[in-house]
Amino acid sequence: MQRCDWCGDDPLYVSYHDKEWGVPLRDEQLMFEFLVLEGAQAGLSWITILRKRDGYRAVFDNFDVHKVAAYSDSELDNKLLDARIVRNRLKVYGARKNALATLKLYEEGTTLLDYFWEYVGGNPIQNEWRSMSEIPASTPLSNKISKDMKKRGFTFVGPTIIYAHMQATGMVNDHIVSCPRHEECAALA
Repeated sequence: MQRCDWCGDDPLYVSYHDKEWGVPLRDEQLMFEFLVLEGAQAGLSWITILRKRDGYRAVFDNFDVHKVAAYSDSELDNKLLDARIVRNRLKVYGARKNALATLKLYEEGTTLLDYFWEYVGGNPIQNEWRSMSEIPASTPLSNKISKDMKKRGFTFVGPTIIYAHMQATGMVNDHIVSCPRHEECAALA
């Protein structure tokens, strides 16, 4: 199988590439999980976050948005002591900030899923990249989403993070066309 170059041959990366990346995500809790994890990844490699993913799930109550939103400062400070996650104060506190912003979406009568998928009309953007070098780090759409999310109180949602989130959650199909997952993910749209 000629996979996208970025996953290399690390078994965890290969499994993530083959089973999750680019698959249209329709699960609210997983959407929030990816939002937090993409923010945690800022400045780090994605494999670092994948290796800590189970730790994040344990430390952040399986990304239950209501529980994360209710964490006190002292609870967040205790999480900073846990080596199972990236112990960056801004990122750990950012999880609560993003949970609170997500709850505001709920108050407005929408979900995080609906919020994101509305930007692409409910259907993934099907790109036709021939090489990894063609894939952008951000797009005008990720810039637009980023700007709106920042206004809504989300953090760690810059255009590059949002584009990575869009790729991970299948809002865009950025598997290169020679990768079998390109066609497989396109069929899931």
